[in-house]
Amino acid sequence: MIKHYLFLILFFMSTGYWSQIKEKKTIRIDTTEAVSIGGIKQFISIKGNNREKPVLLILHGGPGKSLISFSDGFTDKLQNEFVVVNWDQRETGGTLNLNKTKDSLTTDLLKKDALEVVYYLKKKFNQKKIFLLSHSWGSVMGFDIAATHPELLYAYIPVSPVIDAHKSAVLFVNDLKKWALNTPNNIAAEELQKIKLPFKDKDDFFLAQKWLFVHNGVKGADTEDFKKSYYQWMDTWFPIWKENAETNLFDTVPEIKCPVYFFIGSGDNQSYYTIAEDYYQFLKTKDKKIFWFRESGHTIFNTEPQKLQEIIIKEIKPKVLK
Repeated sequence: MIKHYLFLILFFMSTGYWSQIKEKKTIRIDTTEAVSIGGIKQFISIKGNNREKPVLLILHGGPGKSLISFSDGFTDKLQNEFVVVNWDQRETGGTLNLNKTKDSLTTDLLKKDALEVVYYLKKKFNQKKIFLLSHSWGSVMGFDIAATHPELLYAYIPVSPVIDAHKSAVLFVNDLKKWALNTPNNIAAEELQKIKLPFKDKDDFFLAQKWLFVHNGVKGADTEDFKKSYYQWMDTWFPIWKENAETNLFDTVPEIKCPVYFFIGSGDNQSYYTIAEDYYQFLKTKDKKIFWFRESGHTIFNTEPQKLQEIIIKEIKPKVLK
């Protein structure tokens, strides 16, 4: 009998049976897919060293600003610990290249898309829950999923989230006016005085964004080319932005029943950092923590990508999966 078992073991080893099982679990994933979401084809990128790892879905900001082309710069370590998924939303990047949206572009439509992507990934990778990370505008969808379907998430990680867009605009426009007077920059001071809050039209919104970008060191933000491209972006996205500027999470999302971990740049004057801190204190949730990025403003993934990844891998993942 013992000889019989030994023979079977040697047989399976010689045929590579065990190595095939191991290989199946550890095979690297690096692919893109056109998935049917919300009645159209939508583009996702999937990367990871082991398909058995937890799924981490990233919701990009903008709106309309894909992260796929440079996501390796802030997910290279995460790909060892997660199946990292980037999704291009409607009218964005790979999804826009595949097809234009058939329906009127609304916040509710994008929220439904995001939830459908979560369900798709859960089924594809046979996962009970996933990790969800959003940047900036992506938090509009991220907080909605976390608030309405916490059972789908191990944890939600809002990076530079939009909490109260109107209040944030008031704060950063006032800061810009002081900066323009102290610099001095007469053109900036004159244009900033024209702005009416809350933003009612594209011109006011553009002037605020233009001088915010100039103040933050974005090259070419005061050029005609930048103005032209920004107005093209607003043709698609300003109605959506304006719709969300009229709401704030203090009113709409007072409680979330899954862990929430805030990543905030201490110099973020776009999604104003003090508002994020106030909301963190206000929010009732299963577990929460705020992580400060002292060398960063709004785009933490550009300025402190390694710290971002280390916190997720060493602090958040072990805590929620224990």
